[in-house]
Amino acid sequence: MNKLLLFSVRGYIKLGLFFYFRRIHIHNINFVPNNKPVLFLANHQNALLDALLIAVNTRKFTYFLTRSGVFKSALVSRFLKSLKMLPVYRMRDGWSNLSNNTEIFKTCSKLFNDKEAIVIFPEGNHNLNRTVRPLSKGFTRIVFETLDNYPDSDLKLIPVGFNFLKAENFPDSVALFFGEQISAKEFLLENRNDSIINLKIRIQSEISKLTTHIPTDNYDKSLQKLNDLKVDFLNPISVNNVIANNYEFYEDLKKKRFHFHYQFLKPLLIFLLVGPYVVWKFLIQPKIEEIEFISTFRFALAITLVPLWILILSLILAFTFDIITAISFIFIVLGVNLLVVKA
Repeated sequence: MNKLLLFSVRGYIKLGLFFYFRRIHIHNINFVPNNKPVLFLANHQNALLDALLIAVNTRKFTYFLTRSGVFKSALVSRFLKSLKMLPVYRMRDGWSNLSNNTEIFKTCSKLFNDKEAIVIFPEGNHNLNRTVRPLSKGFTRIVFETLDNYPDSDLKLIPVGFNFLKAENFPDSVALFFGEQISAKEFLLENRNDSIINLKIRIQSEISKLTTHIPTDNYDKSLQKLNDLKVDFLNPISVNNVIANNYEFYEDLKKKRFHFHYQFLKPLLIFLLVGPYVVWKFLIQPKIEEIEFISTFRFALAITLVPLWILILSLILAFTFDIITAISFIFIVLGVNLLVVKA
């Protein structure tokens, strides 16, 4: 029953992401092994959408270490755990709760011994800045505890880079880059502290190659230079080369396309989905305090309230007119949405 739930939820979310993003580019998924334990280590920009994009684009179901705050409700906690989410506690959750991580880390080691996959965002928080932030050492503890408890484990580390054109916008495009697998055993040294330092440096370096990494010094000026050059942020290798060469050249200069049809079809889509739009514009969006959560809440609304709105209006049309009118309405909404998002 749980696998059926996972397949259903993943399929539904994947369909929702298809209608939400203009383009989703997945690179080097073949780097991910099928029959070995895998730890995905990704930069973290776009809140829950980062986790969802990995979840629906890998071959097997993945576990996620998720901040403990979302597990406060017993009902929500049970549901999230059924979706392979595990709570992880941070300093801000209080010293008394940090000890709970011991059991969670043991669970992770057992999962790796069973050749499962886990996703961790080692930066520790999300931020829309195009910079790979310093990594916390929590993931290194999981790696080395796994190797200590299961010395025969062939744990593979897969760095992952997220690249959004403009994460808070709709529709947006994203490029997800998977890096080459790294054997965790490479970092086993006699001095554990050296092992931790080397592992953190290597993973941060690899993630920085898979996403745009703008140095924190003069970040705003650097970002403005890249925007002036109209770089393609879906191509991090090219953008990082521009930064490395002091913004002197850019080979993949692309002209910004003006989507003429968008100016006409967007108001039509708003009209067709006026109920969810009003809820979003006046009830939900004004209450979002962190810009990183805008896309997450918008997507959550898109896969919950929007289908419900379409269903209710379709039933009204079916009873008021006929089933053909109701079906036509559904196809019109889906067609307009696809034209707005994809064209």
